[in-house]
Amino acid sequence: MQAVGFHQPGEPEVLEVVDLPTPSPGTGEVLIRVHAASVNPTDTMLRSGTRVRGGKDEPELRVPGMDAAGVVEEFGDGVETDLKVGDPVMAVLTPTGTHGAYAEQIAVPIESVVRAPRGFDHRQAATLPMNGLTARLALDTLGLDKGSVLAVTGAAGTMGGYAVQLAKMDGLTVIADAKESDEERVTGFGADLVLSRGDDFPQLIRERYPDGVDGVIDGALMLEKIAPAVSDGGSVITVRGYAESGERGITFTPIWVVDYAREHAKLDELRQAAENGAVTLQVAETYSKDQAPAAHRRLEAGGVRGRLVLTF
Repeated sequence: MQAVGFHQPGEPEVLEVVDLPTPSPGTGEVLIRVHAASVNPTDTMLRSGTRVRGGKDEPELRVPGMDAAGVVEEFGDGVETDLKVGDPVMAVLTPTGTHGAYAEQIAVPIESVVRAPRGFDHRQAATLPMNGLTARLALDTLGLDKGSVLAVTGAAGTMGGYAVQLAKMDGLTVIADAKESDEERVTGFGADLVLSRGDDFPQLIRERYPDGVDGVIDGALMLEKIAPAVSDGGSVITVRGYAESGERGITFTPIWVVDYAREHAKLDELRQAAENGAVTLQVAETYSKDQAPAAHRRLEAGGVRGRLVLTF
């Protein structure tokens, strides 16, 4: 089979199409013929060497990619599921060595695979697993009661947009940030109040909520700059490992989507939310596998709305 990988970290041009042995599904695994894999910031960080996984035993060749969509090809021993060979599915995985979503075939635990949402193609389905589970994990970690006030930074992005939409499903009041050009987009996600993105976002929140918000999902990486927006004892969820003890009892809690990689029920809830129209699946641009360097360059240039997707 063919995959997209790199031998040494570097610029997007290090990505190349390579031939690899077709994986065999192990016990409890399903083999998927991948038709689409989304391109995420974590992929570009892995490729550039910003985020290094593994140690001295890490294989030289690495294949990025955390979420994919395709069809079931084969089941390993011990798999209990109502899925059948040929069914369209989506999956989340943690890339290690040559095991990544940028491949024509992947073998993943059945807990990490669910039926693809009806009415969507492979490209659209591939945008949901990793970012949707990250947003779901952020909300579950906050554990806010219905009626609580949540602020979301980076709300125009894919994870931020899912966070807004899932928070509304949870009965929260959502304040979101956006540039003027993104206000309509973020309002469409269901945000109750959209304020200008930037360093003044906390001050704008305090003008409307003098006591601050109950929690924040910080997709824009404002980190300590977002603290003034939070009420005493409130929580901020971070996505790049930032964990500090803030003033006034505010906590910064990092989350890692790998903790939800086998949360089958959570992933299936995302499928249902897509089918019900509660979350939107947006493909920004589509690239063939040999155009992976161009896709990485486009993502790193910024301003992408929706997800870039590689097709296989």
